[in-house]
Amino acid sequence: MMIADPKALNRQQTALRQALEGATDPAQALQLCCYHHTLLHSAKINLKENWSYEDEILDDLSEPQFRRIPSNEEHSIVWCLWHLARIEDTAMNLLIAGTPSVFEQDEWFTRLGVPFYDSGNEMTAHEIARLSAEIDLAALRDYRAAVGTRTQAIIAGLGEADLRRKVDPRRLQRVLEAGFLRPEARGIADYWSKRDFTGLLLMPATRHNIVHLNEAARLKKKR
Repeated sequence: MMIADPKALNRQQTALRQALEGATDPAQALQLCCYHHTLLHSAKINLKENWSYEDEILDDLSEPQFRRIPSNEEHSIVWCLWHLARIEDTAMNLLIAGTPSVFEQDEWFTRLGVPFYDSGNEMTAHEIARLSAEIDLAALRDYRAAVGTRTQAIIAGLGEADLRRKVDPRRLQRVLEAGFLRPEARGIADYWSKRDFTGLLLMPATRHNIVHLNEAARLKKKR
């Protein structure tokens, strides 16, 4: 089953929510989650598919278009990709898997070339502009693909009991101590603290990607 219509992603997200929350067939629900998530990342993370929403938005952009913050907008497409990758990396690895994030491995901080660790929430306009102008764009796309690949492996390793597992407060504390969320963005940690793993698979692993890829699609059209 291939979706070549971005609007169909919303319908599939509804079906995914029903499958995960109902959990009458957890294995099938997790398989659907893997598939849905794949379409929200570059096709390079799953060569079986020849369409992805990310690729549809990004593949014909010039570097200035990635970095531009359009008039009357807060973000660039670069910021959207950074934010998506950092949030997914943090939630899936530290909170669900209980492992170090992708960002903490393979010298990603050095390769990305910007002095930021956090998710991008509550960044100042100056910081967003700096991130947008200075980050290594190829490294950013590679980092996001690495995050997506790791998420696929995490989802594949989950079972029925995991779907109702709550976030461990100790794991959430590590997120805060590592500076992956700013103190001003503490509301995100509070949100995560009330979710089980199903909630995290829906938001941020899938729905959050749709939200900010939609934002990127809008930014692409603006000048």
